[in-house]
Amino acid sequence: MKHSKYYFLVPAMLWAAVTLAFAQQANVNLDWDPQKNTENLVPYGGNVISPEVRDDHTITFRLKAPDAQKVELTGGPILLALKSKTNIPFVKDSEGLWSLTVGPVKPNIYVYRLLLDGVAIADPNNTLTGTSNQPGYSNVVVHDKKGAYYDALNVPHGNVTRHIYHSKVLNGEREMFVYTPPGYLPVQKYKVLYLLGGSGELASGWMLDGRANFIADNLLAEAKMFPTIIVMPNNQVLHRNDPKHLEKTYQLFEQELRKEIVPFVDSHYNTEKHRSGRALAGLSMGGRHTQAVGFNALDLFASFGILSAGDLEPEKLNPAFFNDPNVRSKVNYLLIGLGSGELDFVGKRSEATHKALEKVGVKHDYFIGGDGAHDWGTWRMLLHDKLLPNVWNMRPSIK
Repeated sequence: MKHSKYYFLVPAMLWAAVTLAFAQQANVNLDWDPQKNTENLVPYGGNVISPEVRDDHTITFRLKAPDAQKVELTGGPILLALKSKTNIPFVKDSEGLWSLTVGPVKPNIYVYRLLLDGVAIADPNNTLTGTSNQPGYSNVVVHDKKGAYYDALNVPHGNVTRHIYHSKVLNGEREMFVYTPPGYLPVQKYKVLYLLGGSGELASGWMLDGRANFIADNLLAEAKMFPTIIVMPNNQVLHRNDPKHLEKTYQLFEQELRKEIVPFVDSHYNTEKHRSGRALAGLSMGGRHTQAVGFNALDLFASFGILSAGDLEPEKLNPAFFNDPNVRSKVNYLLIGLGSGELDFVGKRSEATHKALEKVGVKHDYFIGGDGAHDWGTWRMLLHDKLLPNVWNMRPSIK
């Protein structure tokens, strides 16, 4: 299969949230405390410092809006961390500066937006703005006393390559990002983890917000995972608001996987070209794709990760999988994981999938934990704590 290809080696550190060395959000080094105010300097292009994160884990948000009538803090991840079920109002001073101090907040990275007279906006003074297939949002990094497992630490780093390829399935140019571990040798065969995003995510989501490359670097430095190629493709195959999205997407994405993504990776990297050398995992919609498409592709994949996803009727979604008398020997590793704060959101779907797997005797890792809900705090934790350390700790290879 021939592909039109343009790819560039991107130093992994350039694609994570940028940080400061000498001043708040100065974008100098990839430090782990990017929003700590060290010199009282306003970010380039801003007019106030926002957010300002202190060592005691409190946060101050600011917005200069003299004509505004109401400003509030919103966003599921930050409100969950603050244990607030409602948006939190700012206070306006005599010069039109709105401010809000909250916390302490447990160290992590949290998505938030500001509500300006009822309109949700990204914080105009925050340089850590999310890039995704949805309206803009901001990230606040609550630092601890040292770098976290998802930060750029002083360890050997792998590379992330952006590939542009032509898809005959979808009749257009598409992209995928491929992480190769530090010390990658083109002559050595590597196992491959295909990592999928959720609704509203781009192919770069697992790298920019998920910090997958840094998480892998740090785990490899601690000898807690096998050197692995991580492929982050675009699993959006039609408009998310298409009225027939559910009806069309599984078939289209399976064709894209079989005819474009996997052949491209196998032709450009020295991979283990058999099912036990491949794993498929994803968050939210990507978890649904892993289950709906991956369980029907046991000729391609032997290991799976369903993060913050599941199905209420798994046997109907994947009848061939659940009626296969030999399915127990075909699955090497399977994770069903979700955050402790999303039990009411996807909890019933995850539980139903877990029980269906138990019924047919497919061994799997069923995990509920962390402080997050349906957010990157949960997915980074699941990638670090469960998926990457365990995905290749499997029985003898099944080819």
